[in-house]
Amino acid sequence: MSYCKRDGKDISVFVTREDASKPEALNTLVEDDSYGIILPNGEINWDCPCLGGMPHGACGQEFKDSFSCFHKSEEEVKGSDCIPQFRTMQECFQKHPDLYANYLDDDE
Repeated sequence: MSYCKRDGKDISVFVTREDASKPEALNTLVEDDSYGIILPNGEINWDCPCLGGMPHGACGQEFKDSFSCFHKSEEEVKGSDCIPQFRTMQECFQKHPDLYANYLDDDE
């Protein structure tokens, strides 16, 4: 039985001889990551390389909450209704300066 295993941004494909003889069968095994940040169903693609692993770090849930809010925001100034989520994410960054120094203001 052929299958794929995802480890972060890497995908390992384990293929039987039978499936390897039919290359078109491999296309159904490998998940298509070409969608970018938004999947066809409108949900956020948390595995998109464009997010730089932020959804999976120490402050991953805080990042997801902030980004989801911003994505769903219908305010005239997009995201202005998400300040509490962004504040919580920033506080998490401050608790982990060794991981998020690039995301903190210089005066913090």
